[in-house]
Amino acid sequence: MRRTAALLAVPLMLLALPQPATAQTPRPAPTIAWGPCDPADEAPERVVCAEIDVPVDWSKTNGSTVTIALAKLPATDQARSLGPLLINPGGPGGSGVNFAYGAADAFSTAITDRFDIIGFDPRGQARSNVINCDLDAIIAQSALLYPKSGAEFSALREANRALVQTCSALSGPLVKFADTASVARDMDAIRAGLGVPKISYYGVSYGTMIGQQYAELFPGRIRAMTLDSNMDHAQNIASYQKWETLAMEDSFLQFTAWCDRTAACALHDEGALAYYDALYARAEDGDLVVDGWQVKPEELLNLIFGYLYDPAGWFFLAEDLLWVGGDTDSARSKRGEPVPNGYLPVMCSDFRFELGSYAQLRALEKAQNRLAPHTRLNPLAWTDLTGCQNWPYRVTNPPHKLKASPKLPPILLSNSRYDVATPYQWGQSLASQLPSATFLTYDGVGHGTYWLSPCAQAAIDTYLVERRTPAKGSHCPAVFPTSPSSLTAKSGTQYPLTPGLRGVTEG
Repeated sequence: MRRTAALLAVPLMLLALPQPATAQTPRPAPTIAWGPCDPADEAPERVVCAEIDVPVDWSKTNGSTVTIALAKLPATDQARSLGPLLINPGGPGGSGVNFAYGAADAFSTAITDRFDIIGFDPRGQARSNVINCDLDAIIAQSALLYPKSGAEFSALREANRALVQTCSALSGPLVKFADTASVARDMDAIRAGLGVPKISYYGVSYGTMIGQQYAELFPGRIRAMTLDSNMDHAQNIASYQKWETLAMEDSFLQFTAWCDRTAACALHDEGALAYYDALYARAEDGDLVVDGWQVKPEELLNLIFGYLYDPAGWFFLAEDLLWVGGDTDSARSKRGEPVPNGYLPVMCSDFRFELGSYAQLRALEKAQNRLAPHTRLNPLAWTDLTGCQNWPYRVTNPPHKLKASPKLPPILLSNSRYDVATPYQWGQSLASQLPSATFLTYDGVGHGTYWLSPCAQAAIDTYLVERRTPAKGSHCPAVFPTSPSSLTAKSGTQYPLTPGLRGVTEG
């Protein structure tokens, strides 16, 4: 899900091992009763909604609960229905309910004809007991996510701890139980509530983490599973930063090369890479100013990051790089209000990001700068790291290689060769952990192969319906824009400046 924000917008951070068994009597499977959706949502025709309650802490199944929101688009051809296809659009923070609302447009008729498409908002997100945090604390943290000294690193650690305290005060104990393994267990509760022995699943970006954990915990309950634009839970701090940073650099170089060979690109005559490097140097020197506001290097990075999710917006990226020197008019954000902020509670529960000192952080930053001389580092990965420093709760879902069961059916994985949010190497790593998986490569740029490549979409459709995977080692050709896309909205005063979620673009 790519986010857009005005130049002065605050960069709000919007991303398992099983819990030990207990001797208590398991909670009965919830019953899912479908009915009308919230009138305020204006859900599309035929879509129905429901809720189920699941344990906050899956090791205490008779304890407090969290309510999970669901939406379903029934199969058009009910006589030939293949059952439920659960879906997740990524994040952490993406709304599966919204994804289901838009499923008729998001998926081909090959999918909507044959599946009851079911989206759910994961615990702590959107309609499922959303985790709120205080906006003042978010603003204070956001100003420190790129520390340049030991003092700033210490201030960041204090700000992170203060932020989490507001999240706990506003949202309760769920903040400690937002990990992906718990989400996977919630998904199996949905399966039980549907009354089916097996489900099909499509997850993109962070949604692949949910699918991976489900495959590890419940291998015999999968009919078919497609994981598109994969995360890799086995990454450590160094490899996480390395592959994200290289993905940022390589994806941006694909943009500049495209611009140089595309006469209609606004930077074609300027030389896109040289122009950007000069802009970055001005930002480093404090000389890049928009409407009296000094643009920092990380804000320039965030600008290009958002556009690398989908080449359809590259004409606008070139225009916006030119536009940075013009006037903007941004409204101030309201402060002191509770706002949804469920991203870091998931990421800081799923990965070990704690560093011992600013010296370690600085050494890691220098290493990323050497890897990526133009883009320096990946702002999404970097703020994952810095945002989790001094996190007060334990990592409940420690990173690990998947333990693949022989019960797993054939699984289809797909990744773009150049993906700024989920690097190609993560998909390769995941494929090595899942012997039953077939890995499909889209040789182009972007995030979410199903919407970037007709070839990938056809392969995914065929697999989900027929459970027939493409040949091992299959590739889909790259697709580059030839004219400004009518599907990409452009605003004269807004463009992506904050890191995007790992997920599909809404709207």
